[in-house]
Amino acid sequence: MRNLVQCALVSLLFVASSSVRAEDNFAAWFESFKASASDRELHGFLYAMPKGGDLHQHLSGSIFSEWWWQLALQESEHGETFYTRVKIGHCHPVGDAANRGMNLMFETIAAYRYSTLSDCEQAKFRPLSELNTSEQMAWMNSIRLDHDSEGRDEFFERHWQRLGDLTANPWIRAEALALNVKAFAAEGLVYLEPQLTLMGYRDGKGRPIPPSEVAKVIRARLAEPDVQSTGVSLRFQQAILRFLPGAEADLAEAYRIVAAEPEWVGVNMVGREDDDRGYPLRFLKTFRALRERYSGIRLSIHAGEVDEPNYHVRDTLLLGAERIGHGLNLIDDPATLIDMRSGSFMIEINLISNLLLEYVADYREHPFPEYLRLGVPVSLSTDDRGMWDSTMTDEYFVAVREFDLHWHEIRLLLENSLQFSFMPAHEKQRHLEALTERLVDFERQWIGTTNESGWPVIESPKRGFVCRKYQLCQID
Repeated sequence: MRNLVQCALVSLLFVASSSVRAEDNFAAWFESFKASASDRELHGFLYAMPKGGDLHQHLSGSIFSEWWWQLALQESEHGETFYTRVKIGHCHPVGDAANRGMNLMFETIAAYRYSTLSDCEQAKFRPLSELNTSEQMAWMNSIRLDHDSEGRDEFFERHWQRLGDLTANPWIRAEALALNVKAFAAEGLVYLEPQLTLMGYRDGKGRPIPPSEVAKVIRARLAEPDVQSTGVSLRFQQAILRFLPGAEADLAEAYRIVAAEPEWVGVNMVGREDDDRGYPLRFLKTFRALRERYSGIRLSIHAGEVDEPNYHVRDTLLLGAERIGHGLNLIDDPATLIDMRSGSFMIEINLISNLLLEYVADYREHPFPEYLRLGVPVSLSTDDRGMWDSTMTDEYFVAVREFDLHWHEIRLLLENSLQFSFMPAHEKQRHLEALTERLVDFERQWIGTTNESGWPVIESPKRGFVCRKYQLCQID
């Protein structure tokens, strides 16, 4: 019996050492590949690479502009018509419209809200379906952050306001989620954890839709064969806007929702951190009171998404967060940075977001490589990729190209994107084991290729961000 055990141990050690050698060999191959591959070849490699999850994405910000257009027009199937502002004027708005950007071009509203406007205000709006081609393009461009003159003010103060009532329609959200799942699956992802609120929805007559009914709409769409066939696992976070006067009550409602809806596993707090009304310690008493009542609700909270030193990351960990969204200014808090090295807290890194919102002027200022190489757990995520016009592949492309990542570091990022997820332990383990198998197969396929014979040609989809910044769409 002892001999059998010894043989088994020797066999396991041999398999483990062989696996390590194979990964080391591929790591050496990858260094050679990076040194000679073009940007297009690198992008294609990273597109084909098996991936884990995306732990930081706002669903409403992840919808590409052409999807918004398509989904808004499709809502006629539910009897819904959307109107968008095509003229600027000086009418005095009435009702809810008074607070909805009265001079904002392409603000989009539902028919019930349009009906409350004066004749003067209605004259500024037109049904989306009646826009001509140039107006359609302008409408879609208005919700993309794709000009040098744009930045965080455009993003926070205009993009979301333009979307208006589109974000309050549960059928649009459900269909957008399905589109996202299929697109991420095509990039090789197997897990998504979007911030998908169940609060704030209205029907075609403007009546509130309860969170439980919104959840039913989401579940019904996810049960359709086109989504199921992707094999992508999903869990959701319930987010609240942190700087509102009633944010504490919203936080309590978020906890109630997560406790009631099995697929909603965590709570997040979002909103501009340079709006001091949402400072972390404002919510400490509320979180402690909620933990007296609820158990097992996970927290991933935005913190450190500012370009000035403060202790928001430290204070957010005190609130109970397990994951920090962005964490840019952790670099200016040495004590907390030391505590997070090789610890149980993770930072969700959003490279493209941080550049476009001007929290870093260029990637040389970004603390990501310092965190990664100090041993702070990190993973890459897409944040609001629909507004950046980017993909998860683009995030890895930026990381590899700008910071010269080694293969072991890439694998660590992939593993972290599952290891630090909020999915159940058994499901997490299944995905981690499958990721290892997929990566081993991927390495076997690529390690035999050389520059002399020509790197494999992978036609990876390329969207606006990499086309503009890295000229990946130029024809040779």
